[in-house]
Amino acid sequence: MSDPTERGVPPSDTSGAAPPSHEHDDIAALAKGGRTNFFGFFLRLAARIPFLFIAGRAEAYGPAALGRFASALVVIELTSMLCTMGEKRGLAQRLSDTEGQVHPANVIADGTILALIASCSAALFFYLVPEPMFPGGKYSEIDRLIVLAIPPLTLTEIWLAALAYRLRISPTVWSRAIVEPWTISIMAGAMIWIAPANGLTLAYIASIFAAALTAFIPFFREYGLPRGWRLKPGEMHRLAARSMPIALADAIEWGTRRVDIFLLGFLAPPSAVGVYYAAQQVASLPQKLKTSFEPVLGPVITRNLKKKDYGAIARQVCQVGFWITAAQAGIALALGIPGEGVMGLVGREFVGGTGSLAILLAAEVVAATAVVSEAALIYVARFKNLIVSVSTIGLQAVLTVVGIKLMQHLGYNSLYQAATAAAALMIALGLASIVKSRMLARILGERINNWRWALIWAAAPAVVIGYLATQFLPEWAELAFGIPAILGAYMWVIWKKAFGPEDRKLFQKTKTAEPLPVDQI
Repeated sequence: MSDPTERGVPPSDTSGAAPPSHEHDDIAALAKGGRTNFFGFFLRLAARIPFLFIAGRAEAYGPAALGRFASALVVIELTSMLCTMGEKRGLAQRLSDTEGQVHPANVIADGTILALIASCSAALFFYLVPEPMFPGGKYSEIDRLIVLAIPPLTLTEIWLAALAYRLRISPTVWSRAIVEPWTISIMAGAMIWIAPANGLTLAYIASIFAAALTAFIPFFREYGLPRGWRLKPGEMHRLAARSMPIALADAIEWGTRRVDIFLLGFLAPPSAVGVYYAAQQVASLPQKLKTSFEPVLGPVITRNLKKKDYGAIARQVCQVGFWITAAQAGIALALGIPGEGVMGLVGREFVGGTGSLAILLAAEVVAATAVVSEAALIYVARFKNLIVSVSTIGLQAVLTVVGIKLMQHLGYNSLYQAATAAAALMIALGLASIVKSRMLARILGERINNWRWALIWAAAPAVVIGYLATQFLPEWAELAFGIPAILGAYMWVIWKKAFGPEDRKLFQKTKTAEPLPVDQI
C-alpha cells in the first residue's frame, strides 16, 4: 500500500480534534469490545492465581517442575502462533475485502485448512524431535504429548478472530478468561493424586481442548458451514505468502514475552525459570488488556482503510493506546507495590522474583504504544513493521544473554540473572514503541501519541497509599485492602483529570452497528 502522505493528506493533531460523527460508532465498538474483555481480565486474574498457587506450592510440582513446563510452553505457543498464518489479525482484512462477494465461511475455511495442515505438521515434528521443548533433556512420554495442544490452540485463535470481526467478544472472554484458566487450575489440582509426574502437561492439554470447544460452538453458530467451497492449492499458496509477514509479526510480538524464558531455560537452573515464569504470569495479566481491544481494533482499522480515512485511524489508535496505557499503569502499580505479597501467594521461594515482577509490569506499560501502532502498521506497512519487530526481539535476545552472563561473571545468583532478562524486555519494548509510533505517524500523516500527563498525577496518590499499606498492614491485609485502595485512588484521579467524553465511552453502555448476519451477505 502506498504512503498516504504522498497523496497530500494534511497532518493534524489527533489528540484535540473532535472525531466526525461517523466515527462515533467505531469508538463505541472499540469501547464495547474493550469493556467486555476488560471484565474478562479480572476473571482471568481470579482463575490464574489458583493455578500458580497449586503449581508453586504443591509437593508434586514446585519451581523446577514449573520451569520445565514453562520451557515447553514457549515452543508450543510460539509454534501455534506461526501456524495461524497471520489469520489472528489478517482475517479481518480478508473478510472486509470480500464482504458481499464471497460467503464469509468460505473465506475462513481457506485460512483454517492452511492453519490445520501447518499445525498438525508442526505437532508431528516436535513429537518426533522433542528436545527443543525440553532444553534440560528431562521429559517423559506423556510430556511429549503436549504437542497435541498445537492444532486446537491454532484453530481457537482463528475462530475467535472471526467472531471478533462480527463484534462477538464474549466468546473470547468465555474461552480465554474462564474456561481455559479454570480448567488448567482444576486439572492441575486433580492431577496431584492421579498423575503427579505429568500433571501440569495433562492439565494444559485439557485446558486447550476445553477452550477450543468453547470457541468453536459460537463460531459455528455464527458462520455455519462453507457453501460451494473447494480446496484450491494455488489459492492456498498465495494466501500463505500474503499472510506470512503478519504471521511473523504476531509470532515475534508474542515471542518478545517468551524469548527471555527460552534463554533462561538454557542459561539458568529450572528453579529460577519457574520463579521467573510465575512473575511473568502475573505481569502478563495486564498485557491481556491490549488483547481486549485488538480483536475489534483490527476490523475498525480495515474498514477505515477502505474509506481512506487516515485521520480516523490515527484517532482510534491514540484513543485505544491511552486506554491501554492508563489501565496497565494502574494494574502495574496495584500488583507491583505489594509485589512481595503477590509473589508470596505462589510460595515463599517465589518472593525472590519480586524484582522481576516489577520490571515486567513496567515493560507492559511502555509497550502499549508499540502494540496499538502495530495494529495499524500490519495493514499499511507490514514489511517495515516486520523489520522493526525482528530488530526488537533480536535486541532483546542480545541484551538478555549479555545481562545474564554479566550477572554470572559478577557472582550474582540466578534471581538477579532473571531480573536482567526482564530489564532487557523493557528496554527493547520501549525502543519499539518509539520507532513504531513515529513510523505510523509518518505513513498516516497524523500525530500518534497516547501519553497524557494526568497519568503522573494519578500515580502519585496510588504510590503513597501503596507505600503506607506495605509498611503498616500485615501481608493478607496488604493484598485484600491495599490493592483495591491503590486501584481506587488511581482510577478516581484518572476519571477526574484525564478522561474526556470519548474516554468515558469505555464505561458506558452504547449501541453499536453490528455487521450484517451471514444470510444477508
